[in-house]
Amino acid sequence: QVQLVESGGGLVQAGGSLRLSCAASGRTFSSYAMGWFRQAPGKEREFVTTIIWSGGRTYYTIPVKGRFTISGDNAKNTVYLQMNSLKPEDTAVYYCAAASPSISGVFSRNYYLRSVYEYWGQGTQVTVSS
Repeated sequence: QVQLVESGGGLVQAGGSLRLSCAASGRTFSSYAMGWFRQAPGKEREFVTTIIWSGGRTYYTIPVKGRFTISGDNAKNTVYLQMNSLKPEDTAVYYCAAASPSISGVFSRNYYLRSVYEYWGQGTQVTVSS
């Protein structure tokens, strides 16, 4: 049973920083890419960022570009999300997700879709106060 576990969420003042972590369990676990989505109250879950293990290419949604940085440690099956200059509109539950190697051929055209990620974490709350 594959499990993704997020940590690092909390309450922070606008302009502050948080660092989220997501660890994937299982000795045989493998993925093509891992990323982050977020869901604010009353809104749909939306893409934030993702990283492709092979080569380390990253993608970001425009609202976080320049403020958030995704990184990964493949040996630990762990990804991180460094969030700087946080804004109240960043308030949401943040979810970690992993994409299967079977999706590699179409990933570059579909990286922002929830449907290409096979495994999901339970989410961690990020609240940014003004």
